[in-house]
Amino acid sequence: MSDHEEENEEVADLSNPDVTTKYRTAGDIIQKALQKVIEACVADADIATICEMGDKIMEEETGKLYNKKVKDKRIEKGIAFPTCVSVNEVLGHYSPMKGDSKTLQAGDVAKIDLACHIDGFIAAAAHTVIVGGDKVEDRRADAIMAAWNCAEAALRLVQVGNTNTQVTEAFGKIADDFKCKPVQGVLSHQMKKFVIDGNKVIMGVEAAEEKVDEIEFEMNEVYCIDVVISTGEGKGKECEVRHTVYKRAADTSYMLKTQKARQFLSEVNKRFPALPFSLRNIEDEQVARVGVSEAKRHELLEEYPVLKEKEGQFVAQFKFTVLLLPGGTKKITGLGLGDLEKQVVSACSVQDEDMKKLLASSANPKKQKKKRKDEKDEVKEEGKEEGKEEK
Repeated sequence: MSDHEEENEEVADLSNPDVTTKYRTAGDIIQKALQKVIEACVADADIATICEMGDKIMEEETGKLYNKKVKDKRIEKGIAFPTCVSVNEVLGHYSPMKGDSKTLQAGDVAKIDLACHIDGFIAAAAHTVIVGGDKVEDRRADAIMAAWNCAEAALRLVQVGNTNTQVTEAFGKIADDFKCKPVQGVLSHQMKKFVIDGNKVIMGVEAAEEKVDEIEFEMNEVYCIDVVISTGEGKGKECEVRHTVYKRAADTSYMLKTQKARQFLSEVNKRFPALPFSLRNIEDEQVARVGVSEAKRHELLEEYPVLKEKEGQFVAQFKFTVLLLPGGTKKITGLGLGDLEKQVVSACSVQDEDMKKLLASSANPKKQKKKRKDEKDEVKEEGKEEGKEEK
């Protein structure tokens, strides 16, 4: 961990062009992996196999790049959040071991979530699909379109000078129009080098038991915007399934008793010292199963629990990474609606006038300004030409 701290003394924000390039490169890999995982989400497909494939793509693609040592140190890269495919009422973090897996069914609402990094600079994304090609006009459509519109609003609001409160309020207004609720406890975090859950956050919804400071978005910051919307109460309960996604708790240490547990922790410290991983990513499954329970007992790991809404409810998610650059906010991950545009039809729509106006505005105002400037220049040129002709 001390290596990471030393490296952080270098300029590790977007004012350094090398940092921006690493974020964008990681973003390109995530887009590719996400698209491949979406294509694999078909009826009767095994979820563990899909997750393995997503992780393999991230490992292979990051493995092709940045292989020269810098100051005699190899550049760390790979998975920053393991591939999860969470279905219907399950909120997230479902990344099962082979023996605990389930298969996808036609009509399932499948949420795909994953992240990779290059040199600690993280790109994350999530997307929701309906398994199979059937048209959907029920509550599944409401959840998906509410989440999509919330994500589009956030893209326009996460701009230098705006606040996290503005984003949270937008989520509430849009979700209401679709008769849905943002899920409590979901936070969009600022990301930094080797930090996937920075201290500056955007709440998905305000809750009495959870308060965060109002913050202003600043130049050269990076945020992972995570939108999770439910047709139910917007509250998750723990599932009775094995939790497999963990992160090393940085500030705790303990000499574990059994050899398998020590072997497990040694592999985690070496391969995943700062970022989340799945027990599936551990080479020996038995070592993972034995090691995790002992490591948890001594608080050496932070757990990402699998939570769910009430059965019969549906949860949709969209997640993307944005860079707050001098030229404006740049979205580097996250796919368009794609097939969902034709497949998903909600009877609800955005009614709030402020939100309508926001969503009708460009997500890239700088380009709009340039376009208007070009149009003005054209008008000027035409005026000059007309003047010449009159003479």
